[in-house]
Amino acid sequence: MAKESFIKGTLIIAAATLVTRFLGLFQRVPLEHMLGAVGNAAFATSQNVYLLILAVATAGIPSTLSKMVSERYALNQVYEAERIYRAALLFGLISGGAATLLLVLLAPAYGVMSKQPEAVLAIRSLAPALLLFPMLAMMRGYTQGRNMMEASGVSQIVEQILRVVTAIGLAYFLMAGGQTQEIIAAGASFGGVLGSVGAFVVMIYYLRKLRRMDREAGVRARREGREHLKTSKIFATIFTMSIPIVLASLAVPVVNFIDSTITVPLLSPDVGEETAKYLYGILGQRAQSIAGIPPILAIALSTSLIPIISSAYAKRDMDHLKRQISLAMRISVLSGMPIVLALSVSAYSVNGLIFSTLDGAGIIAMLTLGTIFQITMMTSSSILIGLGKADIAMISVILGMIIKLAASFLFAPFFGIYGIILGTMISFLIITYLNLRVMKKIVPFAVIGKRWPGFLLASAVAGGVGYGIEWFGEWIAKLPAVPDKLAFFFTAGIASVVVMITFLMGLIFFRVIRSSEMSSYPRMVQKALRPFMKLQRSSAKG
Repeated sequence: MAKESFIKGTLIIAAATLVTRFLGLFQRVPLEHMLGAVGNAAFATSQNVYLLILAVATAGIPSTLSKMVSERYALNQVYEAERIYRAALLFGLISGGAATLLLVLLAPAYGVMSKQPEAVLAIRSLAPALLLFPMLAMMRGYTQGRNMMEASGVSQIVEQILRVVTAIGLAYFLMAGGQTQEIIAAGASFGGVLGSVGAFVVMIYYLRKLRRMDREAGVRARREGREHLKTSKIFATIFTMSIPIVLASLAVPVVNFIDSTITVPLLSPDVGEETAKYLYGILGQRAQSIAGIPPILAIALSTSLIPIISSAYAKRDMDHLKRQISLAMRISVLSGMPIVLALSVSAYSVNGLIFSTLDGAGIIAMLTLGTIFQITMMTSSSILIGLGKADIAMISVILGMIIKLAASFLFAPFFGIYGIILGTMISFLIITYLNLRVMKKIVPFAVIGKRWPGFLLASAVAGGVGYGIEWFGEWIAKLPAVPDKLAFFFTAGIASVVVMITFLMGLIFFRVIRSSEMSSYPRMVQKALRPFMKLQRSSAKG
């Protein structure tokens, strides 16, 4: 029953993440059409600044809170669990107020530093959302600790729906009223405030539902015979556990924040400030939204294995631990790579299909291609956290961010915005390498062992075939009789499907995936692979 409950919870969170990611992409498409170069850069900057401050304001506490609450309820220490939750809520209230004030006061200074003064109003428009989001994060951590995963999932979806509707509606209303790009971007940013209010209402509903269930079950937070936990002691425990976790998980928000801060100043001397803002608008609005798609499935699949890894390590079952770590990394790479390839080779058509111009396809392709290193970084960091080595993952991320900054400053003068993206790829790769090095010291394991040549061949063949289809589709799109959007739609769709099927067949044909290993994969993966395994048996007979 516990296993079924865990799987159900994982699926709910994964589905909610998938829906919110696609809603986020859906939001950026019409906004990209409505906003010009300045507006796109301002909106993207406000989002990246906000997400970084939000991550710091919540300080990784939700996952820590979830763990502490679930442990105490398992031991029937209800009063202690409720004390911890109330202390976390108090922290959320204080940190939310401080973060809001910080955002309002420092926005002008950041606008000057990043050479984007137009982003100041958009950043300040999001500030009120920080009053609620830290408390929302604590509520989600508490309900997850009580195994009520649907509360987090539903609140995330409602939040994103309200954010999207409000952002697009306000932007359209302001644009129709002839407002400036700066004000339109600020209106779009304000959608996050309405989203936070909607999510807060949903969480209140689920918390009241949880209280009602507790009353019916006779659960009481009794004070008698319980140690009185001081708020200061609770804070100290939470911070000790959560700070390494939050720093280990800040890699992507920090990279996006760095790009928001340095892109315009670095590119302006060579291409001019207006062009630099236009290029950053493409990176922040288009490329980052497309590049956010490949990690969804890979991380959802590998995340379900992390508790198993933690349990195996606690029991010192090293054989089982070795198998599970290998499997987690393998699933991440093998499920992430075809999506990375599909979106990278069809970047021109995807860009032409959903955005306003054809500019920036190379930026989208390169950033998306680099997400394979983001996938391995996130998975390896999660495994280290499962092994109780969050401090190691934290150190890897800090070193990676230093390398990101240094590489961006080194390569930008030579390669422009592609040098900044190259810095991101190198930083994710370095973090992955440092994580894997430590993991292999704990337990020797292999991702795919000596099968890397087969994996690279499968990737090359799939990428080559997909690029050929993309090239042919681009040629068709230039014909006067063919509508551009229709050509881009079919080209992107066909190229993506062919890339993923070709990659899968290549993995089987080159024996990267083998019949003998089928039982080690999750059941849904087995069902997907089984029809294709005949190809491997046929090649073996031949």
